[in-house]
Amino acid sequence: MNKASLIASSFVILLSSCTTRLVDFTIISTKNVDLSHAASFKRHPKRATGTDAKKIIVLFPTGVPSPKQAVDRAIESVPGGVALVDGVLTRSFFYIPYIFGETKFVVEGTVLVDPSLAASFHASKPVDGNNIVVVMNRDGSVASKRSVTETEYAKITAQISKASGTRSTM
Repeated sequence: MNKASLIASSFVILLSSCTTRLVDFTIISTKNVDLSHAASFKRHPKRATGTDAKKIIVLFPTGVPSPKQAVDRAIESVPGGVALVDGVLTRSFFYIPYIFGETKFVVEGTVLVDPSLAASFHASKPVDGNNIVVVMNRDGSVASKRSVTETEYAKITAQISKASGTRSTM
């Protein structure tokens, strides 16, 4: 490969990547926020980042990235999160011509937490893993629910399998 071809190839690859700062924001949300008790909202101590990315394979994108999805992911990364404050939204992409690329939105900000939502999240959070036992009434409404350990879950599923005459798949 001669020197001119190498320089031209490097130039094309370097121009195939870009990051653009789209907006700096004071507050942004994709959630329905009850502003009547906004004075009780707290700032989370750490900044959160949300990303929505799509790949480009040869010439074909696998989808279109969404800034809303990036904001949702950042807010939902903190229990009780309702909005982002003091943040930035960027769009970036890279593309190696006719091979592979990626385009994405990235949002970074401080999550604003509604303490009443955070408290309800922690009350329903499972103790060990993701095992919650829900007892239903005959009409289909929830009679009770509780978190259980892996061991308790295994015992309960074995009892249900035995009572129904089926074999447990666990």
